[in-house]
Amino acid sequence: MSLPKDEAKRLLERLIFGDDRPQDWAQDVWDLSPTVGETAAKLLEVFEALIDCCPEEKLDNLLQSYYQELL
Repeated sequence: MSLPKDEAKRLLERLIFGDDRPQDWAQDVWDLSPTVGETAAKLLEVFEALIDCCPEEKLDNLLQSYYQELL
């Protein structure tokens, strides 16, 4: 049984952004360099779009593969 999409999103955000909120991360990058910050904001936008359109089963498989690598 796969995780609900909102739970998978939360776990992927934690894996990528640590304890920071994704929007805070993008803002921090923007504050350091507006040029790179623009790319960070676009990356966050694409990340959210991919989560929305990806089936729960595929998200679950992706999470499992990344968390196995961490162990």
